[in-house]
Amino acid sequence: MVATPIGNLADLTLRAIHVLGLVDAVACEDTRVAAQLLNHLGLHKPLLALHAHNEQAAAQAVLARLQQGQRVAYVSDAGTPAVSDPGAVLVAAAVAAGSPVVPLPGPSSALAALSVAGDTRAAAFCFVGFLPSKGGERRSMLGTVLADRRTQLLFEAPHRISELCAALAEAAPQRLVTLCRELTKQFETIVTRTAAELPAWLAQEAHRERGEFVLVLHALPAAVAQEGALPEATLHTLRVLLRDLPLKQAVALAAELTGAARNTLYQRALDERAGGAEGP
Repeated sequence: MVATPIGNLADLTLRAIHVLGLVDAVACEDTRVAAQLLNHLGLHKPLLALHAHNEQAAAQAVLARLQQGQRVAYVSDAGTPAVSDPGAVLVAAAVAAGSPVVPLPGPSSALAALSVAGDTRAAAFCFVGFLPSKGGERRSMLGTVLADRRTQLLFEAPHRISELCAALAEAAPQRLVTLCRELTKQFETIVTRTAAELPAWLAQEAHRERGEFVLVLHALPAAVAQEGALPEATLHTLRVLLRDLPLKQAVALAAELTGAARNTLYQRALDERAGGAEGP
């Protein structure tokens, strides 16, 4: 399993170059992308297409080669295989068949983003990848992500980055976010802002919505993590409202009825929706 550059070809490791030269064939997410990489290295290898739509069947073709004593490398289009990319099915099939699987570590946009986020509270992090594209599933997953106080790593496509930043600004305006755009490429951009500031930053220049994005949602400080203590009467009011009203409307009404801080109620409402409303 060979990690490949996410933009800058100089990030390909010496070990990856050595192994790609040794193997008998290269299985890959896209034969055109893999061919460009091999041509850059002056290598010519048989290419086996193995992507999200044929991974089960293509894995069997790779296993057949392994059983013949051949050595096969797998590369996704960019970054580390099986991290929001195909590869996991192939690994599972190879292990089940008794074939050794060797990782060649290298470029990873998620870890690259985390390394420049400056999140001093990132004792643990959760890799989310891409949120679901469908509205209901997307909102539900985002609520779960924001309810988790650990550092969160998200990927986003250019046509949805504006919508995601707007949702973050509404749901968690004070959450610190590091937005990484086009990592390791010519127009690499890295900024850290509160979620409330991101929509305006994106809108300042049209090109800021172009490219591939990694977002690091910084871990919440301990003080925020302890803010959720609410009187039982307030919690009861919030839960009753959440049964019949949209989250934002329920929070606004609960704040008006109880006098509790809206931010605290909003975070608790996210927790309730993510884990199911439970008694104390």
